[in-house]
Amino acid sequence: MGVFSSRGEKILMADADGATKFPDVEKLEKGLSDLQPWPEQMAIACGSRAHLEKESIAQRSYFRTLLMYGFHFLVWFLCVKGIRDTQCGFKLLTREAAARTFSSLHIERWAFDVELLYIAQFLQIPIAEVAVNWTEIEGSKLVPFWSWLQMGKDLLFIRLRYLTGAWRLEQTRKVS
Repeated sequence: MGVFSSRGEKILMADADGATKFPDVEKLEKGLSDLQPWPEQMAIACGSRAHLEKESIAQRSYFRTLLMYGFHFLVWFLCVKGIRDTQCGFKLLTREAAARTFSSLHIERWAFDVELLYIAQFLQIPIAEVAVNWTEIEGSKLVPFWSWLQMGKDLLFIRLRYLTGAWRLEQTRKVS
């Protein structure tokens, strides 16, 4: 995985399609620094498109909008509280937060962002949601209904597998 090969104190995760512009990394850096009262503290700053929701609803079909709200509800109900946009692929993590979360991931599909944030919340890693500029890129690989079903299934698996102990998380603070 690219995260484990990265260097530096902070690790930027960005979608390959370039939907979020790299100058917005400064916004994420500010969000991250606002969370870190001391340098060694773990933290994550998530890019967010939630501020663009009203605009995107006007451009989406009723069916896609319904699927979007259904997915947001499932994320909130099953996995992650307090983050409105878990799927924006623009995230900045401290090295320690990246090591702790990415080393515990199981989901490899579209819902891996949700598991990443679920793990972070379990480990009590502070998370900032930061508004970023975002542009729809043509050629999306998501097929709305089938992708929604797969992601819904993944959300259910995340919740049930951690709840039943099939997947475990250790609450230790430091990774060596």
